[in-house]
Amino acid sequence: MSDDGQTSVKAPTLFRNYISFAGAVIVAASLASIILLFLIEFTKAADNPYLGIVTYIILPAFLTFGLVIIVVGMLVERRKRKRSPDSHIAAYPRIDLNDPRQRRIAFSLVAVSFVFIFMSAFGSYRAYEYSESVEFCGKTCHSVMKPEHVAFMATSHARIRCVDCHVGHGAESYARSKLNGARQLYSLAFNKYSKPIQTPVHNMRPANETCEKCHWPSKFYGAQLKTFNHYAHDEKNSLRQTRMLINVGGGNPDSGPVAGIHWHMNLANEISYIATDSHRQEIPWIRVKDRQGNVTEYYDRTKPLSPEQVSQAEKRRMDCIDCHNRPAHAYLAPDVALDQSFAAGRLDLSLPYLKREAVASLNQPYTTEDEAVRAIATSLDKFYRTNYGELYGQKGDAVKSAISETQRIYQTYFFPEMKTNWETHPNNIGHLYSSGCFRCHDGEHVSNTGKVISNDCNVCHTVLSDSARPSTVIKTLSVQHPVDLGGLADRKCETCHKANEPFKHPVNLGDISSFQCVECHSRKD
Repeated sequence: MSDDGQTSVKAPTLFRNYISFAGAVIVAASLASIILLFLIEFTKAADNPYLGIVTYIILPAFLTFGLVIIVVGMLVERRKRKRSPDSHIAAYPRIDLNDPRQRRIAFSLVAVSFVFIFMSAFGSYRAYEYSESVEFCGKTCHSVMKPEHVAFMATSHARIRCVDCHVGHGAESYARSKLNGARQLYSLAFNKYSKPIQTPVHNMRPANETCEKCHWPSKFYGAQLKTFNHYAHDEKNSLRQTRMLINVGGGNPDSGPVAGIHWHMNLANEISYIATDSHRQEIPWIRVKDRQGNVTEYYDRTKPLSPEQVSQAEKRRMDCIDCHNRPAHAYLAPDVALDQSFAAGRLDLSLPYLKREAVASLNQPYTTEDEAVRAIATSLDKFYRTNYGELYGQKGDAVKSAISETQRIYQTYFFPEMKTNWETHPNNIGHLYSSGCFRCHDGEHVSNTGKVISNDCNVCHTVLSDSARPSTVIKTLSVQHPVDLGGLADRKCETCHKANEPFKHPVNLGDISSFQCVECHSRKD
């Protein structure tokens, strides 16, 4: 009862307004969706890269937005009622826990707040955890990151998370990566990203924080046996097998001899260089500081830099990633990928000219992956159906298997939509299809005292056997081309080994251009 004896009418709660109702609808829908998607993820009923983003990032944001809308609606309603002449709303809410109704509301509010805070904390952790996952990095922006993710899954580093190399540990690294992610999101939304994605990554963490967590540089010593299987483009897909000792030593004198490829990474040595291109393929200047403190500078005598250019240029200290530049995202050349498939038994050696035809089908300038898959199937099927009809009838399954394997190779290492393949991202390990080791070891880098960085093949590897020269005494073996190149023997491998281009002889051969190399290069006269 009121003071005048009339029954008082309780004013409706501030929640009763259209704005707060709209916020409540958003909260209810978001909460129901989060619970449903969480159950789906918990039961592993779905494997979708967007599930984690929606469950732990997008929907919680909508839930929070809905709560804000509820509060805004209540504030608007409060202001509206205060302007009414018969309003009895106090300046501040009256809280009296002795009132059973207020006490129930307060306890309910505390309980709901606790649940909300717990869910927010759990969701925030799961959002953080998911944003660090390989699925988040490789699949959420699948159209852009597809080449990196697919190639990554085909390497020996596929069980290492992307963030272990690209982000780093600690709050600072995490914050920096998320700020960079915001820029990448903008590039994706407004189609500002480059095709292909540019490498190397110039803000990549140093090797001592990534590679050396697993690969201990002081323990690089000795030599490793490696067998190279190369299948020819002839009718029999002939195998040439070369066994080499790769001199990988050079890490630490306490572990063994310091001579070998990893001499570059010896803890006591310091090698710096200047690259004149963004891909670090052109290196005209090198400085070497050995363990005794002696400093030697080498200049490329074919394109030397002036002292002013050397003093002004950015100098990079060499680390693991300068040679192992594709450790987790390697795009194999067609020749290499097919050799691996032959060696693994995924391609039938008895199919005539399979290596040649598969390489040719992989090297066509396709514009989309779907176009490439269809064209590879058509070209290989047509070749055997037309030229080897009887064999095609007998080995139709082998032909289909060869088509499937060739398509798999294309889908793993070629990405026409992003203009990405082995040519756009050369691998510096080796020197067959790109300069690689020969960026420095080309015989052209000379010091002021006349010292030359050697290009002798036997410095890095020793040939133990070569199936093309079975009778050769092992101790006298050296790296030798399968055919006599004559005056071309001093050329770099990459001069001729352009797998995406038809080979062009340095002179016009006229009518004999269709001959095999050995028909001329095996003659000594």
